[in-house]
Amino acid sequence: MIDFDKICRDYVSKINEAAAHYVSSSAFEGRESYGLDVMLDAMGYSLGNGGKRIRPMLTLEFCRVCGGDYKSAIPFAIGVEMIHTYSLIHDDLPCMDNDDMRRGKPSSHKVYGEANALLAGDGLLTLAFETVLSADIDAGKKAMAALELAKAAGASGMIGGQVMDLANEEKAATLDEIMQTESLKTGKLIKVAAVMGCIAAGASETQIKAAEKYCENIGLAFQIVDDMLDVTSDEATLGKPIGSDSENGKSTFVTLLGLDESACYAHELTEQAKAALDIFGSEGEFLSVLADRLSERKN
Repeated sequence: MIDFDKICRDYVSKINEAAAHYVSSSAFEGRESYGLDVMLDAMGYSLGNGGKRIRPMLTLEFCRVCGGDYKSAIPFAIGVEMIHTYSLIHDDLPCMDNDDMRRGKPSSHKVYGEANALLAGDGLLTLAFETVLSADIDAGKKAMAALELAKAAGASGMIGGQVMDLANEEKAATLDEIMQTESLKTGKLIKVAAVMGCIAAGASETQIKAAEKYCENIGLAFQIVDDMLDVTSDEATLGKPIGSDSENGKSTFVTLLGLDESACYAHELTEQAKAALDIFGSEGEFLSVLADRLSERKN
């Protein structure tokens, strides 16, 4: 039986170390720009502000289970996390969700101002692709990974989901509309994180399809649990404001299904995710436990 917590700690340690390097002054040695220090500070503030590191862990672990050296996929993993972090910076801005706290600390715009927060997000977005393309790996794999990341993060992926989410605030959204929104807004980036790990390993089409199926299910389950915690948890535990969806009359999985049915649905999706790992045999144990932990989380 694996030591899940130790593996998580090891992954997170490597991810945090690499993330800090890519936004350090040493990584930008020889490049001079007015305001570079301010931008690196703001980018590093949000990129280094904790988080579960689920997406980069998926990149590294799927690279490993598909027979690759997970260390070769670290730039891919950090690229995904940079995209995720930039989206959080922008989500917190007054023109979007207007949240003052993120992971128990003041949001970027509360520390650096709205303009610098916007630019820090832009900086992470562009640095993500520079990081992916700097990987010491086959050029074809890098190009494929960058293309998949761009599609997942753009108008047909995460950004498109955010547009749908904003539209849903103006009406009573249906369950199908919420599922479609979340499959883009949250699910696409989770899925591409795994796919990029598969690409780094030179995985088979069957392995990639299994990774996608796993991520589709844990991504949706993750959002359902998020909606449940927004009702049942508190700001101190979550490290961010709660209850804004219900206060704004926004439709969520909980408002449409109720807490009990939402919990059952999240469990069902988690079991489907674990079933998708069958082709990996015992090598899929970490990912199976991860699916359970995400569905049982309290923050």
